[in-house]
Amino acid sequence: MRTLKTSLKPRKSAVQARSTATVEALHTATLQVLTQQGLLRCTTTRVAERAGMSVGSLYQYYPNRDALLAAILEKRLTTVTETVEQACLRQHGRPVAHMASGLVSALLTIKLQDPPASKALYAIAAERGGAELVARNNRRMVDAIAQMLASATDAQFEDPSLTAAIALSAIVGPVRTLLEGNGSPAFEAGIEQQTTLLLKAYLQAHCPQ
Repeated sequence: MRTLKTSLKPRKSAVQARSTATVEALHTATLQVLTQQGLLRCTTTRVAERAGMSVGSLYQYYPNRDALLAAILEKRLTTVTETVEQACLRQHGRPVAHMASGLVSALLTIKLQDPPASKALYAIAAERGGAELVARNNRRMVDAIAQMLASATDAQFEDPSLTAAIALSAIVGPVRTLLEGNGSPAFEAGIEQQTTLLLKAYLQAHCPQ
C-alpha cells in the first residue's frame, strides 16, 4: 500500500508529543486562515500566529504547510468515512428504503456541516496526497455500504459492491456540485430530499416484484 510522501508526514504524532491540544489548535487555526484568507495567504507564519504559538513550535509537528494541510485533509476524510461506516451499521437488517434515508442523511450532514471548510479542503484535495486518501476512504465506505446492502430484508443484490459504489457516487455527485459552487439555493435546499428519492428508487429496483 502506498503512503503519503515523506515531506507530507507530520514530524511526530500528538500521542508521542503528549500535545493533542496543540495539534488541534494548529488544525483549527489552519482551517480559519485557509477559509478566511485563501490558500496563498495560508502560511505557517499566519497559522502559528492564529494558534497563538511560534513558527518554531509549529515546525515541531509539521515540516511545512503542505504537511499540515495533508494532515487536516486526512483527518477530515477519516471522519467522513467513520460516519458512513457507523450509519451503515445502524441500518443493517432493515429495508432498503431505510438504508437510503439513513445513508444520505449521515453523509450529507457530515459533508456539509461546515461548508466553508469543506469547500476549502475540497479545493486542495487533488494535491498533497489527496487522491490517494480519497481512494482509500472511498474503498472503506463502499465496503461498509456493500455489507449493509447484503443484509437488506427486502432486496437481493447480485453484486453488492458494485451497487454500493454507484450508490456512493449518487450521493457524492450532488455534494460535489455544491462544494464547487455550482448549486443554486433551490438545489441546496432540496439536496437531501431529492438525493434520497434517487437512492431509494435505485435500491428498490433490486426488490423482488
